[in-house]
Amino acid sequence: MKIKDIYQAIIDIGQENDPRGIDSVREVLGRLRKDYDELSPSNREFFDRDRLENPYSDTRILNGDPEQEVKSALVGIDIEVGEILLADRLRSRGTAIDLLISHHPEGKAYAGLYRVMEMQADILHKFGVPINVAEALVAERATEVERKVMPANFARVVDAARLLDIPMLCAHTPADNCVTTYLQRRLEESSPVTVKDIISRLREIPEYQHAIENNFPPRCVVGDEKRRAGRIFVDMTGGTGGPKEALPKLVEAGVGTLVGMHISPDNAKKAKEHNLNVVIAGHIASDNLGLNLLLDRLLERRPLEIVECSGFKRVARS
Repeated sequence: MKIKDIYQAIIDIGQENDPRGIDSVREVLGRLRKDYDELSPSNREFFDRDRLENPYSDTRILNGDPEQEVKSALVGIDIEVGEILLADRLRSRGTAIDLLISHHPEGKAYAGLYRVMEMQADILHKFGVPINVAEALVAERATEVERKVMPANFARVVDAARLLDIPMLCAHTPADNCVTTYLQRRLEESSPVTVKDIISRLREIPEYQHAIENNFPPRCVVGDEKRRAGRIFVDMTGGTGGPKEALPKLVEAGVGTLVGMHISPDNAKKAKEHNLNVVIAGHIASDNLGLNLLLDRLLERRPLEIVECSGFKRVARS
């Protein structure tokens, strides 16, 4: 496969697994196209045109010729300067590395992370939060995240890949969409009664079993395992953690348990105030699951040798 084919496949798989639904994604792209068409020529010159076809601004080709053929890839949860040097060292020892695939975004994809958060409003609305409330809460949180990433040295990692002439891309929200949709469906189909039942379902999954072996099991961090789960909301996509003010709105809409990768102290406190159970499946374990589901679909198209690094462990389901 060429780099551009891998990139397009990742976008397609992300849209197919988007919890908003493919029609909502197309509507978002349609609105953005209209906004772009209304821009002045000077503003169009600097517009990120990838956004017109790719709804995930945290997923980009960061370095390399899109036409280059790829037979092997070094895949990691994080690809930073250390992993790029590792790739260069592996190459010097005879290991073929044609492409770096990072889950977490770097470069311009990290700079655009906050834009992905607008999808959280549609997800909250799907679970019963009025869209006007959801959009207002998410917009405020996205502004916080934008300000947080502003000081970052976006070019550092991408420069290392460029200087060593190693192609690189990142696949963030598409992989997170895969794990969100997979777990939401799996938990709904198995109908867990208690919070403990949810944890038991998670423990059946290889990626979480591996995390248990490394002393980070899925756990209930707010509420109690003996409590009934109620309606379950799997919250693992949309860039980064959402607004704490959305949690009481979810409770009002009938959600009893939130299942996430991680939770901030402020959000945990707010969940406790409103008797919302919170199960933390685990950040790196969940990222592993999302990447593996994404790779399963990607490798259906053509075989690709995967070299694991940076916390990633390949588990094939197909």
